[in-house]
Amino acid sequence: MKLIFSIFLLFLLSCTSRDNNKAMQSRKGLPDQESWKVTITLTDNGIIRSIVRSGHLEKFDEKQFILLDQQVDADFFDGEENHTTNLKSVMAEVEEGNDFMRAMGNVVVVSDSGVTLYTDTLVWDSKEEVIYTDNNVILTTEKGDTLYGIGFESDIAMENWRILKPSGVTSIKDDEQ
Repeated sequence: MKLIFSIFLLFLLSCTSRDNNKAMQSRKGLPDQESWKVTITLTDNGIIRSIVRSGHLEKFDEKQFILLDQQVDADFFDGEENHTTNLKSVMAEVEEGNDFMRAMGNVVVVSDSGVTLYTDTLVWDSKEEVIYTDNNVILTTEKGDTLYGIGFESDIAMENWRILKPSGVTSIKDDEQ
């Protein structure tokens, strides 16, 4: 009798664990692809526009969405493949369908022209070739100026930029007017 009860109990437990395994194997919400220490080269008609590096990547095919969630480091290039800027952030999201990249967390953009931008979130629209944010910004120039404000727009080389709502105090000497 004990042997029959033990076999029945073993059979019952094995059925239950199979059902639990099926529930645990659900892919809902999980990435379709995952990679570590990645380098992505983004091109436009064969011309390199950006090289993006990250410690970890998750790709979601259905959403056409990529999450880079470990120390993003991106170099940007002009139409002749000349380096223009470097962006560093904690993480970034890439929307593949509309060619947007959203960098988040301690975003620092350093241009080859000597301008440095600090913000929490920054969007790169590769089709329009602009970067922008609605967040607080600090901008430093090669001349030693430090500017503050809310909102920012620029070309990717940061040669033509503007702070949407500047703030702060400056002093201009008589000989600079």
